[in-house]
Amino acid sequence: MAFAATAYAQDAQQTQAAEGQNLQRVEVTGSRIATANLESVSPVTVVGAKDIKLEGTRSVENLLNNLPQVFADQGGSISNGSSGTATVNLRNFGADRTLVLVNGRRLPAGSPRNTAADLNQIPAALIKRVEVLTGGASAIYGSDAVAGVVNFIMNDSFQGVQLETNYAFYNHEQKGGPAAQAANRRKFPVPDDKSADGKIKDANLLLGGNFADGRGNAVAFFGYKKEDALLQSERDFTSCSLDGFSSGNTFNCGGSGTSFPGRFFTAAGQRTVADANGNTRPYVAATDQYNYGPLNYFRRPSERYTFSSFARYDITEQMRLYTEASFHDDSTVAQIAPSGLFGFDASGANAIRFENPFLTPAWRRDLGLTGPGTTADAIIFRRNVEGGGRQDDQRHTSYRGVIGVKGDVGNWTYDAFLQAGKVLYSETYFNDFSNQRIGRALNVVTGANGQPVCQSVLDGTDTNCVPYNIWSLGKVTPEALKYLQTPGFQKGSTSQTVQGINLSTDLGEYGIKLPTTSRGVGLAFGWEHRTEKLDLATDTAFETGDLAGQGGPTLGVAGQFSVRDYYAEARIPVLEKLPFADQLTLTASYRKSDYSTGQKTNSYGVGAEWAPVQAAKVRFSYQRAARAANVVELFTPQGLSLFGMSSDPCAGAKPSATLAQCQLTGVTAAQYGTIEDSPAQQYNQISGGNTGLAPEESDSYTLGLVLTPMRNLSLTIDAFDMKVEGTIGGLSASTTLTQCIQTGDPKFCGLIQRDRLGTLWALNAGRIVATNQNLGMSSTRGIDLGANYGWKMGSYGGLDLSYIGTFLDEFKQEDFPGSGEYDCAGLHGTTCGTPLPKYRHKIRAVWATPWRGLEVGVTWRHIKGVKLDATSDNPLLATEFEPADEKLAARDYLDLVGQWAVNKNVTLRMGMNNALDRDPPVTGVVAAVFGNGNTYPQVYDAMGRHIFLNLTAKF
Repeated sequence: MAFAATAYAQDAQQTQAAEGQNLQRVEVTGSRIATANLESVSPVTVVGAKDIKLEGTRSVENLLNNLPQVFADQGGSISNGSSGTATVNLRNFGADRTLVLVNGRRLPAGSPRNTAADLNQIPAALIKRVEVLTGGASAIYGSDAVAGVVNFIMNDSFQGVQLETNYAFYNHEQKGGPAAQAANRRKFPVPDDKSADGKIKDANLLLGGNFADGRGNAVAFFGYKKEDALLQSERDFTSCSLDGFSSGNTFNCGGSGTSFPGRFFTAAGQRTVADANGNTRPYVAATDQYNYGPLNYFRRPSERYTFSSFARYDITEQMRLYTEASFHDDSTVAQIAPSGLFGFDASGANAIRFENPFLTPAWRRDLGLTGPGTTADAIIFRRNVEGGGRQDDQRHTSYRGVIGVKGDVGNWTYDAFLQAGKVLYSETYFNDFSNQRIGRALNVVTGANGQPVCQSVLDGTDTNCVPYNIWSLGKVTPEALKYLQTPGFQKGSTSQTVQGINLSTDLGEYGIKLPTTSRGVGLAFGWEHRTEKLDLATDTAFETGDLAGQGGPTLGVAGQFSVRDYYAEARIPVLEKLPFADQLTLTASYRKSDYSTGQKTNSYGVGAEWAPVQAAKVRFSYQRAARAANVVELFTPQGLSLFGMSSDPCAGAKPSATLAQCQLTGVTAAQYGTIEDSPAQQYNQISGGNTGLAPEESDSYTLGLVLTPMRNLSLTIDAFDMKVEGTIGGLSASTTLTQCIQTGDPKFCGLIQRDRLGTLWALNAGRIVATNQNLGMSSTRGIDLGANYGWKMGSYGGLDLSYIGTFLDEFKQEDFPGSGEYDCAGLHGTTCGTPLPKYRHKIRAVWATPWRGLEVGVTWRHIKGVKLDATSDNPLLATEFEPADEKLAARDYLDLVGQWAVNKNVTLRMGMNNALDRDPPVTGVVAAVFGNGNTYPQVYDAMGRHIFLNLTAKF
């Protein structure tokens, strides 16, 4: 179980002293001063190698997501909107505001599509421990450490051979809950119980040994991992998409208006295909909407190869040469519902012609085609069920190397290094439709041989065109699909180079210390130069927006920046071994950063540790941190994309906004009350970069108490208060719409453009401008708790108890200055995003039995319930909602694990996470991207009972 590092460090230090060992000076996360005191002024949570194995998880993102300080972000359970990476999000400030380190040095940007560090680069089996510092740390580590730092300390001094194999799967009993009942009412298929699916297999080999008479050591690690796909159709609570169609206390299956066999806006109203003879009938949303959920991946398949090596060689007793090298190659596929005609505008050159031989009399009647030469306009929404799901095949390949030299010169410790990292990215998007080809394939005439033929074939515009018959059931041919389904290609890279040197010393060796303490002043200072580059190239299909299922163009981006950092840190012992002052230490840090973009930042921090007695310590820290805009935020071209919103207040037969309010957003009097809302709750926006962005700034305060009343008991309580201002991002499109309606301010209303139908989603002309700016504010405060107790039970063995929990008091946001704040603590939804429970904890007990080599453990994980943000009494959040969607109930998970050391070489381990097979809470309203399958699978154990087996052999 993770626990507060301070207590651990104190125990370790006392143990070493008791054994008469020399205390080695080392750096701890949160400081660059090498010291024998392993404690940090800021609270640090530590997860050790044994705890990692007891977790039973083989993904680093899931390991971290189980910590109460971490909130959901990109990972293997994200499909629609997946970047193909795994990221960590401390305090819900965003993955870009969490700095990820390996052995104290930063990782490169994880992908051209998501600049946060990719946790998939880090093999879980090689981790010695994880140190998580929450609170600003930019003065120590530089930009991005706004919410905190996650530092992975790797097993880089191993000796011997270790072979490890793992096998895991999900076992699930379908519960037939409210979501499954909704599927049954619509006669959608629901799955049977699953004995074993979503299988995970991995194996790794670790080699290490000393050389040169112990002056050197080298370690090599090889790993392989494969995860099977899991479709939403394999769980009864995701058998249909609820999508905000709840009524009262009842969930109902919703879906997409881009349906099958189609939704046609015609002169006769909304029509659809009735049969294979081309008859028509009215389109009925309640029964005709497309159930897109079952084809979505609940967990993506992936295959990963990893390699890492570490080497060190003591050139002299005072100089050590060291190197690190790592490689990972990860392939994954994100599958979502089929592509199709997403509001294809059949007007103008694409108008439907009377001469189309596929048109039946019923269709000519509904379209208003009266005779040869006449044309009709239509808007067509049709799902390509014949072609199968859209598949986003993504591959990330990373290379990273470090070389450095460190040692001592007199009383000074130095560390000079060079590091370089590069991530190669490639993407092939399958089974999407070409908008251009749709128009050609629908423009069909009768050829000279009496057979249907594309007009573009006859006039030579496109001789490859194949007619697309969507006017009768079962008439779409494989040849037509082959023509229409167009792959999209993207490729790119990120790269990072860092050069730096750090010097530290204990000035006590020069007599610089206060007379009230025996310890001298600790000092560290240094210099770093870092360059970040990113490029993403997209093919014509992506760049022109020709792919129908993308929601608009995907534009390439390229850019780079460099930064020079100068930093200093001091640790000043003030009092020692005095009444009511067993120890009093002050700390200070400062960093100046100069960016090639013209921006400059100053980060700094102060802290204090006061131990009135040896068994109790009070700690305080303040940090001013900064985050400069990354390449994507600076240089992304502006283009069309999608955003989530529960409803358009100006849509529907009875809009919730008045006519006067809706006219401010571009609605005409004739359109009011007739505008069709988006069934998928997705709308168009214009997003993109801004080279004039200023750095974000944050202030973090922590105040804590550490108690060690006895050698085997430690207790910690830490209050945190954090705030970041000038957050970079596009003003939420939904906020822009709300502000326009409520205030009529032209600076909001001028950003809204409706299409000719009055919608913000059906045609590309309908959109809200939401480009990057320094806009908002986010703040959070709460309390972290930790406890550890070790009980030696004599002949009954030993029992280790641990607890970690977080009370979240508030998480406030302000979208732009003066807009007003809203508190998302205890909420989730389209505005607040991923669930922010007010309390989470993990409690673990591990019993080392008296039977040789046998340990058993049990963990209780608790996530407090959250409410839909629309239920808030804050007018910035409050909207209409149905009681069924009001809340996500609390969840309690029981994890069981056992391990048996067969002998000194072989260990067997097995366990069950979510042993009681609890279903996740479900709802009809989830946040975009992180909501998947009517729930949040990155937050809750969504796939059932997770059973894992492990064999470790050491020689």
